[in-house]
Amino acid sequence: MSFDQNHKQRKGAIEVICGSMFSGKTEELIRRLKRARIARQKVEIFKPQIDQRYHETNIVSHDSNYIPSTPILTSSQILILSNDVEVIGIDEAQFFDNELPNVCEKLANMGMRVIVAGLDMDFLGKPFGPIPHLMAIADYVTKVHAVCMECGDLAHFSFRTVKDASLIVLGEKESYIPLCRSCYVCETEKLKIEKSSTNQTI
Repeated sequence: MSFDQNHKQRKGAIEVICGSMFSGKTEELIRRLKRARIARQKVEIFKPQIDQRYHETNIVSHDSNYIPSTPILTSSQILILSNDVEVIGIDEAQFFDNELPNVCEKLANMGMRVIVAGLDMDFLGKPFGPIPHLMAIADYVTKVHAVCMECGDLAHFSFRTVKDASLIVLGEKESYIPLCRSCYVCETEKLKIEKSSTNQTI
């Protein structure tokens, strides 16, 4: 079958599932991938090798649902490992290198459905890794929300509760809580006051 014939039969797309920690991103990714398998589509799933919080190879949601995956170091490996595949799942995409959007675009242009899940913002409330670029080129974007641990409203900020200024700190409920915008701003201001007081004492 020629590329043109194959391209007409298979319409590729990029789907991005994003939000804060504990918002159900991985849960939604797993749901879509399992449905693809029920439809007897060929599925390949990837996650960054750095993320081994729950399991070395499985993608595991906070609700303990899981699906087998292939841990990889760089996004370019996805191209090598995605031969004869119809649906590709990528979890924790914020930890991948900035080549990931180009990789996803190449795959979608080849007729593959690419489903990507990841944090859209880091603990400072800034755009995280390749996710903003992916959101821009995606055919579909789903922004999911957690529940604010302070007031109960919808939350889309991941507030770090441990004192560590590193951009990447792998952790769960012991290190992060989801907050709404108002509560995030309030907690961030408290940290600034505490830091200022500490500096003045020193």
